[in-house]
Amino acid sequence: MRRTGLPRRYVTVSWGPCEFDYDTAGAKSIDRGQREGCGFCVPLGLGRGFRMISRLRGTLVSRELDHVELETAGGAVYEILIPLSILERLPRPPAPDFEIRTLQVVREDSLTLYGFLEPFERELFRRLLGASGVGPKVALAMLSTYSARRLAQALAEKDISALTQVSGVGKKTAERIVLELADKVEDLAVEAGSDGPGSGKVPGAQEAVSALVALGYAFVDADSAVREALAQGETGSTDELVRRALAKR
Repeated sequence: MRRTGLPRRYVTVSWGPCEFDYDTAGAKSIDRGQREGCGFCVPLGLGRGFRMISRLRGTLVSRELDHVELETAGGAVYEILIPLSILERLPRPPAPDFEIRTLQVVREDSLTLYGFLEPFERELFRRLLGASGVGPKVALAMLSTYSARRLAQALAEKDISALTQVSGVGKKTAERIVLELADKVEDLAVEAGSDGPGSGKVPGAQEAVSALVALGYAFVDADSAVREALAQGETGSTDELVRRALAKR
């Protein structure tokens, strides 16, 4: 929803008893109807002078397949969605003094945090969201299939076949993403280089999913089984991942 008279880039967000006209381009909001001393928006930094949450520091209290929970020094616990490509690099909870970089996505009915370990990963996620038809779900799937460095290289090299390996990305979508982003990620591809921390595809993951699908599993079940194997620290060849994923079914 957008309040009458506002430019198209604004959406009106309800949060508790308050409403905000949120500028999606400028990452800020104009508060309207904010109650004095509101217990909903003030702790989140919403309303007057609102800026995006760019990082959080505290104790990592939970690590799941697609999200983590982080408790700050003030006692607030944040749920942060993450891509699969960073899962193996996360410490096992409880992990004090943990810091995660975040990108905050505001919709009319939700406020969601997406987490990354490197500025490079967050910046690529931000640029992916700038492509038409690419929402957080697809962008997260892309960074769950490939590391940020490998994905940046695939985009810069216009590697359509690599992009179509991502769940939810068909050939037409991949072609559109490449058309819009290839030139815009060249600097990230150069920064990525050929070998760097976290570079390359998540080892064997996509191949293991494809193998399970070939065995008759639905994609969502195959993807879930491989994610569970990776979440428990299982690594190795594609065959090894498939065997361990089957053992968990």
